[in-house]
Formats: sequence, C-alpha cells, structure tokens
Amino acid sequence: MVKVGVIGGTGVYDPTWLREAQEQTIDTPYGTARVTEGFLADGGDQAVVFMNRHGLGHSVPPHRVNYRANLWALKSLGVQRVVATAAVGSLNVAMAPGSMVLVDQFLDFTKNRPATFYDGGPEGVVHTDVTEPYCPDSRQRLLQAGEARGVPLVMGGVYVTTEGPRFETPAEIRAFRMLGGDLVGMTGVPEVVLARELGLCYTCIALVTNYAAGISSTVLTHQEVVDVMGQHVNRLREVMLAGLHGLGEAYPCSCPPAEGPISAH
Repeated sequence: MVKVGVIGGTGVYDPTWLREAQEQTIDTPYGTARVTEGFLADGGDQAVVFMNRHGLGHSVPPHRVNYRANLWALKSLGVQRVVATAAVGSLNVAMAPGSMVLVDQFLDFTKNRPATFYDGGPEGVVHTDVTEPYCPDSRQRLLQAGEARGVPLVMGGVYVTTEGPRFETPAEIRAFRMLGGDLVGMTGVPEVVLARELGLCYTCIALVTNYAAGISSTVLTHQEVVDVMGQHVNRLREVMLAGLHGLGEAYPCSCPPAEGPISAH
C-alpha cells in the first residue's frame, strides 16, 4: 500500500476524516512544515498525511506559502502520491461555479517564488521534464471515484497560476483565455513542479468558486470564494475519501522518477 499526501487549499482545512491523527512539525532544509498524519477514518489501513497549505486560520497568503518545505516534508514522510485541492476562478463558461476539474496542464505567471530545488551548486544543473505535470493515471482513478459517488468531475483543464494575493484584471483574464487557460488560481505553481522534481505523483482537484474578473458580473471577494467553497466542500470530501483508497493501491504509474541528486533524499 502506498502512503498518500493531501494538500488542502482554501476551505479544506479539517483533517477530522483521519483516525489516530497525530500533528507534527517536520524540519526540512527549507524551513518547517506542519502536517497531520493518520489513517482514513472510514476503515482500512490507508495511511494519509494531511497538510493545510495556508496554515492555521488561513494565515499564509499564496505568495508566502513555503512550497519547498511542504513538498520536502511529504517526501521525507514516505509519501509517494499527492492529491491537492485548489479554489479557482473560471475563464471557461463551460466550467461553471461548483465544477470540479482534474487539472492536466498549467501556465505559470508567478514572479517571486522559489520554484525549484535545483539552484546550482552541489546539486548541479537539472532541467526537469513536465510534459505531463499531473499524473494521468491518478486523474483517472479520481474520476472513477467521483462517478461511483455520483459526483461529476471534468477531466482536464489548464490552470493559470498568478502571483497574487490580488485578483487578476479583466485584461489579464482576456489574455489568459487567448493563451488557452481554463482556470485561474494562485497556488498551482510551484507546487506541481516541486512535486515532479521530488518524483512525487501529483494530482490537483480544482473547485471553481466564481467566474474570473470581467466574466463575473460582480466584484470579486475572498469571502465569496470561501462561501462557495463551503457550499461544495462536502462533495469534494466525498470524492477525496473515495479516491484516496484507490490512490493508495500499488498500480503502475507513468510519472517519471526524480532526476539528479535530489532523488537521493
């Protein structure tokens, strides 16, 4: 059985679905990371490590999340597969608020974040392939888990990651749509890239909370994001709980192993 990590985004803060849960602080070369480790509460011996991306009380904004410490901590605890949640805006009218999307590609418009474990020096220069940034095999299992619970998921979508913490302008949204973006959020990158560098199988379920600026008829607020997330979080949790059992199975996965010296850690 494979140990699975869960990174909870906006609105997904509660690890009470774990039994024998133990909180701990993990020291990494990049700082500390707080996790809760336990077993799925609905039975069995599926081990899960839960991480609240934004910290207690949603106190850490997206551009200040210590993504390197978070992913390193999961790897050090023996996690092999990671499923992350994200609250996103929609650029695609076919992905309405309430939709859950299994992301398959990203566009990176972040600016000031440490985005790699490879900064030269002893680790050398390594260029990581991200042709398939999100695991297609795990996406399929999560899709099937949703179908089994009567919760539809959209298979595939391009996640545009912006720096934040401000929302995007309508002009930016128009540009992102021209580039093929479907969703916009502030946490997708570098999280997915760092997972790939560590050889972790990474999947993201993005829950659409609103239409993006210029598409929405109202002014965007964080409270709106939190409120809509709260309306749909139980459906998201259903998919997660059903899917985590499947992700913990030892199935073949097409995600490549870590490259370079980082693979030894």
